[in-house]
Amino acid sequence: MPEALIIDACRTPRGIGKVGKGALADFHPQHLAATVLKALKERNNLNTAEVDDVIWGTSSQRGKQGGDLGRMSALDAGFDIKASGVTLDRFCGSGITSVNLAAAMIMSGMEDLVIGGGTEMMSYTAATAAQRDPREGPPLMDAGNTHLRKLHPQSHQGICADAIATMEGITRQALDELALVSQQRADVAIKEGRFKKSLVPVLREDGSVALDHEEFPRPQTTMEGLSALKPSFEAMANVPLDENGTTFAGLINQVYPDLKIQHFHHAGNSSGVVDGAGAVLLASESYAKKHGLKPRARIVAMANMGDSPTLMLNAPVPAAKKVLAKAGLTVDDIDLWEINEAFSVVAEKFIRDLKLDREKVNVNGGAMALGHPIGATGSILIGTVLDELERREQRYGLVTMCAAGGMAPAIIIERI
Repeated sequence: MPEALIIDACRTPRGIGKVGKGALADFHPQHLAATVLKALKERNNLNTAEVDDVIWGTSSQRGKQGGDLGRMSALDAGFDIKASGVTLDRFCGSGITSVNLAAAMIMSGMEDLVIGGGTEMMSYTAATAAQRDPREGPPLMDAGNTHLRKLHPQSHQGICADAIATMEGITRQALDELALVSQQRADVAIKEGRFKKSLVPVLREDGSVALDHEEFPRPQTTMEGLSALKPSFEAMANVPLDENGTTFAGLINQVYPDLKIQHFHHAGNSSGVVDGAGAVLLASESYAKKHGLKPRARIVAMANMGDSPTLMLNAPVPAAKKVLAKAGLTVDDIDLWEINEAFSVVAEKFIRDLKLDREKVNVNGGAMALGHPIGATGSILIGTVLDELERREQRYGLVTMCAAGGMAPAIIIERI
């Protein structure tokens, strides 16, 4: 089987995902995607007529984020019209899935040069969420499909996080401690320039810089400050959502009737709402040799896993186990882990269940400090772990993340 090689990876800074507050909030999503695609083209002197496909992840494909961002952003970036593009949605897992599919196309021998990436403008999608047709039902409740709602009730992700913490006996203090570590590690990474290799500034049309640094981190965070924050999801847990009195907590209790959900998650120990884009350039070994492209890593294994849709966030652990088995590796073989900090409990449970060395997990901070641009995060994390493997001269990195519907994609890369 041909190998899929990572040639390069880059990303935008993450801007605060609120209109009027975030430096990127006024841009079209295509502009962020085009920014990283153009950077890959220029950094690697690509003949874009030879790019077989641009596979793009975007979770909320409505309005400005609809219309196949993969193709339109490639055109916006000045790619040759021969470079095709497609856009996919695996919710939060979209950015890993786009890279995995790009790698699979190369490993199948069907393509030679493919880009995987993603974009999410959360400043925009927050506004479009308020415009949903009420007949669709609340988000993640299956478009009003009462049969599926009874079969696999799906709640709000924040309430799922609280439910999992309650079930696992993970305390508010433990969740806040992990959130503080995320902020502290991100602060060190930023000050030491660990993200510079992949970071691409976002420019305005006149060439001036709109954003060239991470906008979301709060290095001044303390345990005292985190402890003072009120839980974010308690108030909404038992609010009726429809004429039948359905509630988010009630959806979970349909499957776990004896569970009395305690509420632990808040803005400080949940992922940040941000705008951003990331991309990974992959090539076959023969194409890389022919065109003088120096590979930075190879794809070792990829996997997808589903778990309980009702708890939603628990698939990363079985996904990690599955991809390790495919690679013929063990937990001890992995030098660096990136588990998306959608909520603190996701990372904390992942560390506990796999008995991981905490000094190997999210070593430069995670989404609690840096933010989580839904469809882009997976691609960003692949670049992040690659940069850090190179900085430390280590070998294997594993990236995974939870996704709505109770899913998790995973990937293992090996530094070359």
